[in-house]
Amino acid sequence: MSTHFRTAMKSNVTHDHRRAAIDRLIERGERQNLAIVVETAGLRGEFRRQALEGLAACRATDELEALAEETSLDRSLRRRADELT
Repeated sequence: MSTHFRTAMKSNVTHDHRRAAIDRLIERGERQNLAIVVETAGLRGEFRRQALEGLAACRATDELEALAEETSLDRSLRRRADELT
């Protein structure tokens, strides 16, 4: 588990630090961690969408396909994951 992932998931992190941590996950191509961020219902939608777009930037087709089929995920996120595949 990377430091950036832990920062993205902490509850007491500023929006700027969380956004920067997700950017680092994208830069490092941490596909599985980005998928977990997308699936985390406790995070604000903007961060989940940022991680979803990051998966597309990483060309994480398998993860995007899995998210598009994940029925526990919010419908708008599933739809966007499907569009990005």
